[in-house]
Amino acid sequence: MKAYILDGVVSNIEKLSEHLYIHELEKPECGDEEILIKVEACGICHTDLDEIEGRLIPTKLPIVLGHQIVGRVAEKGKSVDRFNIGDRVGVGWINKACGVCYFCKNKLENLCDNFVSTGKDVDGGYAEYTKVHKDYALLMPEGFDSYLAAPLLCAGGVGFRSLRLTNIRDGQKLALTGFGASGHLVLQTAKFLYPNLEVFVFARNKKQREHAMQLGADGAFDYNEPFNNKVNAVIDTTPVWRPIIHALGILEKSGRLVINAIRKEDSDKELLKNLDYNLHLWQEKEIKSVANVTKSDIEEFLRIAALIPINPTVEIYDFKDLVKALKELRKGIIRGSKVLKIN
Repeated sequence: MKAYILDGVVSNIEKLSEHLYIHELEKPECGDEEILIKVEACGICHTDLDEIEGRLIPTKLPIVLGHQIVGRVAEKGKSVDRFNIGDRVGVGWINKACGVCYFCKNKLENLCDNFVSTGKDVDGGYAEYTKVHKDYALLMPEGFDSYLAAPLLCAGGVGFRSLRLTNIRDGQKLALTGFGASGHLVLQTAKFLYPNLEVFVFARNKKQREHAMQLGADGAFDYNEPFNNKVNAVIDTTPVWRPIIHALGILEKSGRLVINAIRKEDSDKELLKNLDYNLHLWQEKEIKSVANVTKSDIEEFLRIAALIPINPTVEIYDFKDLVKALKELRKGIIRGSKVLKIN
């Protein structure tokens, strides 16, 4: 089969093609409790850049990246009775967890010490075929083609977890900092679940602010614009630190900031010196990070996405254009989600 492999950390994105390239690999063999998936589409995520640039080191190299996978069951192990050949299934960031530790038993398998990440600890979806344990494959809802469905598995699923962690209530005010793959799905989900919620978006890119207004935001601002309001919760989906200071500044008393990022870049880390306790943290403000995602997060989000029905904005790239798509992502050229066409 054809697959993209990453063979090492890339310090200069312009040299990405030297370390991320198409290679011929053996098609994975399906174990007794596994299914083999013929991949149709795979969403392109900023976490891929975290791996490529060394902020999140893959467990093995070379590795096939990609963790927003949609495809069809091509083969199944003899112990698999839940899926049929031809079923359309998805795989997200969670590839497997131990199932027996305290966290797994309390529906927090995202915190399991033996959490296995798709495209980091095992080969992912930038390939014609991939495999996954039967317990971590997801049946995909009808109504979304595979390209629209792919971003739901990470940008959507982790965004939904972030929304839940805000403890937001209907009639309150929510802010989203950054408006890419996750933000544009969270906005639609929040408006559906909380009809009287006001949602404000903060993004540097004018086109992203316009996109937010088209999807129903109550306001969209640059970080430098005056915002004479306070919000009850903020979800930060950016890879940088500047929005954290801004978010804490607009947060209401007892409000919560939820940071939806596995890693933050260090480029503007010096800005944290501007953190002022009285202005940014006092009066019982909270900061909570999002770590990975559970299978139930994705399953529940897929159900809600079908009810809305959610409208993912996607840019589809041919298989040969993965490097181009990742370079655009690094430069902030984003409108919604980027998706790689596989088969």
